[in-house]
Amino acid sequence: MTASEAGKTPMLLLGAALLAAAVLSAIYFAAPVGAALAGSTAVYDAERLLLVYSSLPRATIALLGGAGLALSGAILQQVLRNPIASPETVGISAGARLALAISSAFFPSLLGFGRDLVAFAGAAISTGIVLLVSRRRQYSPLSLIITGLLVSMYCGALATVLVLVKDRYLVSLFIWGSGSLSQLSWQPTLDLTLRLGVASTVLALLVRPLSLMELGDDTARGLGVPVERMRVIAVALAVILAASVTSAVGMIGFVGLAGPAIARLSGARRFSTRLLYSAVFGALLLLITDLAVLIVAAESAAFLPTGAVTAILGSPLLLLLLPRLRGVVSGRLPGDGTMSTLEQRRTSERFLPCVVATVMLLTGLLLLVGRLPDGAWSLAHWASLEQVLSWRVPRLLCAAGAGGLLAMAGFVLQRVSANPMASPEVMGVSAGAILGVAVTSFLFPAMTSPLGIYGAAALGALIALLCVMAFAVRSSFTPERLLLAGIALTALVDAVIGLLTATGDPRAVMLLSWLSGSTNGASLSLGLIAIIAMVALSALALLGSRWLTILPMGVVTARSIGVPAVMAQSLYLLLVALVAAIATPIIGPLSFIGLVAPHFVHALGNFTAQQGLLLSAGVGAVTMAVADTLARTIAFPLQLPTGLMSMLVLGPFLVYLMARRVDYTDVGRGAGG
Repeated sequence: MTASEAGKTPMLLLGAALLAAAVLSAIYFAAPVGAALAGSTAVYDAERLLLVYSSLPRATIALLGGAGLALSGAILQQVLRNPIASPETVGISAGARLALAISSAFFPSLLGFGRDLVAFAGAAISTGIVLLVSRRRQYSPLSLIITGLLVSMYCGALATVLVLVKDRYLVSLFIWGSGSLSQLSWQPTLDLTLRLGVASTVLALLVRPLSLMELGDDTARGLGVPVERMRVIAVALAVILAASVTSAVGMIGFVGLAGPAIARLSGARRFSTRLLYSAVFGALLLLITDLAVLIVAAESAAFLPTGAVTAILGSPLLLLLLPRLRGVVSGRLPGDGTMSTLEQRRTSERFLPCVVATVMLLTGLLLLVGRLPDGAWSLAHWASLEQVLSWRVPRLLCAAGAGGLLAMAGFVLQRVSANPMASPEVMGVSAGAILGVAVTSFLFPAMTSPLGIYGAAALGALIALLCVMAFAVRSSFTPERLLLAGIALTALVDAVIGLLTATGDPRAVMLLSWLSGSTNGASLSLGLIAIIAMVALSALALLGSRWLTILPMGVVTARSIGVPAVMAQSLYLLLVALVAAIATPIIGPLSFIGLVAPHFVHALGNFTAQQGLLLSAGVGAVTMAVADTLARTIAFPLQLPTGLMSMLVLGPFLVYLMARRVDYTDVGRGAGG
């Protein structure tokens, strides 16, 4: 591409965006503007009032919100030297939303000091956690996005629990939190204009030192730039920009990533130019998306979250940006060690009986623990034991069986993909199962029998897994690319589910129940199926334990030893899809037990593949049983979703895993199986 062609590219993209915005604006505003210009003799002109106080403020705040988020993303990408840093991927928006939810539920007086201050405090805390963890790896792209998304999902789980507990106060916040641009006056628009104007003025003063940071920290220091202080100031400014937008309109997904990405792809090289183009493209992108929603959805547009629609557009963008990544997250494959066969046998003899005894003891104890009608904690009495167990046993069996299944699947995925952060939840397999159920429920209602639902879940999980693996083939099975592909697919599926649930269809209630992982409607037959499936599929996975031992060494090494690598990988991926189809509808797609359990087992010591698989399944079963007990007791008489509760319990441990200083050098040194 010549210099003249490169210079024309931004203008061509800008012209196309402006044309699209103009066409959609003409379609949407033609009728109301025409009616307003024609004049009306009526004292109360409803169409004119809607135009002046709803439609025009909505379009204006879309432009402002898109520009603010894009500027925030451009700043973060510059100071962190990370092409996929954005308010969404570093946890800014999710932290702001959670802070507003907590304040609305427990400290409403804080909102009197200003929603923006509350949102900024939440965003600052969540962003600080992400940056502290990522700093140990020099803000590498993968560690930053993984930590940011984990913190975001943890904040989202907390906000969802608050909505369930305080539904009378927060149900509107839940809808708003998905990204709603609906306006009833010009005041929010004027407030956001003032805040973004002040922040933009400060940003203009920082353009030169931030531009010098492109030369590297040492060079920038040599030119007189206080790098550490400037990085803190710039991140704080990005947090203020994003928190202000989130406070005004809720979470708008991926605009902060898309605006700067389009600016980069259009050829903007200088930081000042990227800031300008990022703001313009971000503003036009959100306006175009919102106008399209208003035109297509018509009367239902008020209930359709624009933020979910932008997430649908942004997830494929994340996939397109993956080839630009250069950072690699550190990690160690659980279960790989250097113990001798004798040491492994002794470890097995020492730990496995302990695990079995612990499972039996905890199971018995958890079945007895409960709450009395007055809220006091108690153990079930002998006289009421039969009645109590008839309700608690099915729940516990479902939770334990599903947790064991996903933990076993996580261990298998981590071995097959040689990726220590792989799991059915992270790689999009669980989300694919939910999408399969959603599509079947909405498009093929005649197939919603139990068999049809589980068949749809299996098909959705398999398709999602194949999509991720197909992308991995193009990326030479690079672990970080494989992981991020799964995350992008999960975000896309979540956005689609959000749109379906926003329609108000009664079938959406079933989807929400599955997404949150509720065991309230568990039956004894379903619980027995989950336990039997856990035992049977674990035994099936053990048949190829030699494959699980050798596959982490690489395909070439595996073939040289006589292992049919491609066939082994395919069979185990089919097994993972089947596991996700059975377990995901029970405890939801975001329990993360499949990611945590193998790492917890690895922390206990080094094991063979057989031992690691069995221990992972046991740890997963016990963890989900504990989460289910907490779900039915901690907010009594309310029954919280088990999947969300497990996310709350495991979230801090996930962040700890990301903060560990380990590397891939030990992958493939596994002991013999």
